[in-house]
Amino acid sequence: MNAPVTTQQGVRVTVRGLRRSFLGQPVLKGLNFEVDRGEIFVVMGPSGSGKSVLLKHIIGLETPDEGEILIEGESIQSPGVMDKYRMAMVFQSGALFNSLTVGENVGLYLSEHRLQAADEIARIVTEKLEIVGLKGQEDRSPSELSGGMKKRVAIARALVIEPQLILYDEPTSELDPLMAVTIGDEVIKLNRRIRVTSIVVTHDRDLAFGIADRIALMADGQILTVGKPEEVKSNPHPQIQKFLTADFNLNKERTPL
Repeated sequence: MNAPVTTQQGVRVTVRGLRRSFLGQPVLKGLNFEVDRGEIFVVMGPSGSGKSVLLKHIIGLETPDEGEILIEGESIQSPGVMDKYRMAMVFQSGALFNSLTVGENVGLYLSEHRLQAADEIARIVTEKLEIVGLKGQEDRSPSELSGGMKKRVAIARALVIEPQLILYDEPTSELDPLMAVTIGDEVIKLNRRIRVTSIVVTHDRDLAFGIADRIALMADGQILTVGKPEEVKSNPHPQIQKFLTADFNLNKERTPL
């Protein structure tokens, strides 16, 4: 039996003039973009371009020096706005507690805040694990899971709050190519199933072009372009093409050891 499909509505996210410096060093340099409701929006770029810092600002873990982030037209810095919308983050490491079982990790928010009775929490946990293809894994320890399974448990934990916005920080890092494809497929399936707005930060070009409705390409704290995948690929900007075509030159001559 398939897990039930929900009909919740994703939220619109707007970033306006976002600037942030650390120790006098600019990290975000006036970012502007909008994410539509129910969209898979990928922020792509090389390491150190400011992607993860941007993500922390969107979820409210960091406060900008200038600019603002709006959810459905309301600034997240205004009192009470963050409490109006359901947002979840899937961290790069998965951030699971090894002292808890898979089921306890997924249901942690509900049990810690005593939002449901124990039997209802168990039902919700089973439902969310089924959505990510991990039905029956409730009693396992995170230490027994592969990297890809840990990522999917982290996604199931995010789903427990019935999010309108999910933020993914490098969801395919440290995964082999086949498992990276599996995680990308999960992001797409969730988007279609629960109509959530998804913002994915990654330097994985294959993931970005495989799942995105639109892509923002960042470099050095700035957004170089925003567009559909095919528009980004065809953009002639030298920095964009350098990032998209960067690869090892396997054919160059090597000095024998």
